[in-house]
Amino acid sequence: MLRRSLENRDAQTRQLQDAVTNVEKHFGELCQIFAAYVRKTARLRDKADLLVNEINVYASTETPHLKQGLKNFADEFAKLQDYRQAEVERLEAKVVEPLKAYGTIVKMKRDDLKATLTARNREAKQLTQLERTRQRNPSDRHILLQAETELQRATMDATRTTRHLEETIDNFEKQKIKDIKTIFSEFITIEMLFHGKALEVYTAAYQNIQKIDEEEDLEVFRHSLYPQDYSSRLDIVRANSKSPLQRSLSAKCVSGTGQVLTCRLRKDHQTEDDDEEDEDLDVTEEEN
Repeated sequence: MLRRSLENRDAQTRQLQDAVTNVEKHFGELCQIFAAYVRKTARLRDKADLLVNEINVYASTETPHLKQGLKNFADEFAKLQDYRQAEVERLEAKVVEPLKAYGTIVKMKRDDLKATLTARNREAKQLTQLERTRQRNPSDRHILLQAETELQRATMDATRTTRHLEETIDNFEKQKIKDIKTIFSEFITIEMLFHGKALEVYTAAYQNIQKIDEEEDLEVFRHSLYPQDYSSRLDIVRANSKSPLQRSLSAKCVSGTGQVLTCRLRKDHQTEDDDEEDEDLDVTEEEN
């Protein structure tokens, strides 16, 4: 009966040992992968800082609108890296560190398992010794009583350590489930906060790029090449950039001016003819 009880408790201990080993293995893998994820994010932040510096250096060499647009873009992108830095720090504190702490927790549970296994082995050893004593000295009550007493002590110690192990592993499982929920919830929350801020910053950066006035910057560039023709070229561009309504009104004005000039020419020509007729009349009268 006692032998069967020992076998049952040994099977239970192995199951508890497997549970601890499973957590040790997978939590270790998760910790390493999350730590690598954080390092990758930190490296991305560093590369983005280099990109911000290069954009600012390039912007200083460009035309006014492009320069301002690029600098505004770089400012927004730099702001995003501040949020990324906060993301790295939060992931380290809320995800990696709690997983890393399970290394110590698992070590403590293994110590509890070791103590339980030691007590079990002692109990099994005392049981074996009692059985041998009964076979060799069945009539020696003193030796039998001593062996039974040692077995009873070993059994009490094994029972106590087993009960303690069951309680601590139960708490371990309970805490493990709670920690998994907390760790992954923190991970999702941190990522959502970052990407929410990233969407705001990227929107502002996109708008700054779209505000760059291509035509004005192109004219500044042309002026740097042909400074003497800048005013005439600027007038042409402005004229071409007028709306259809403005061009129509300008055309009507030109047309109207032409009609007035034509009328004036015709009137002047008619006046000259009248003067000539008047001169002819004067000559005829004198002849008569």
